[in-house]
Amino acid sequence: MARSRADDKAVRVAEDAGRTMYERDRAARALGIALLDVSPGFARMSMTVRPDMVNGHATCHGGLVFTLADTAFAYSCNSHNKNAVAQHCAITFVQPAHAGDLLTAEAVEQSLSGRSGVYDIKVTNQKGETVALFRGNSRVIKGEVVAGNQPSPEEPS
Repeated sequence: MARSRADDKAVRVAEDAGRTMYERDRAARALGIALLDVSPGFARMSMTVRPDMVNGHATCHGGLVFTLADTAFAYSCNSHNKNAVAQHCAITFVQPAHAGDLLTAEAVEQSLSGRSGVYDIKVTNQKGETVALFRGNSRVIKGEVVAGNQPSPEEPS
């Protein structure tokens, strides 16, 4: 199936929103979270578990796994260039991560209706093993990530 000009514009809008958010996202950059990919309703981010991210059980602190998943969630739900915030999030930790592990969070939009969205985020390690499963519900608020940069309606072919 060929992509339309509207699809191409939506991808450019998502990339602009992701790039703009990342420039402003001091927390993600301080934790070494990298933006790997963003498109409409989708984001992929990664983080290497540093020794200072390990808890008393010698595993990655769960709050940091949550932060990685939450960050991918944020980029995916803001990819339409409408400001969106978390309304509810839940995480299930499947297995621990350890210092030196490369974690990747992939966020996929499951539903977007009006101002409400549902996103599933899977966090995996460098072996492709699932570390955590996260579900986030978003709410669109006033404003845009990049002012004046909205996808246009489908243009005739």
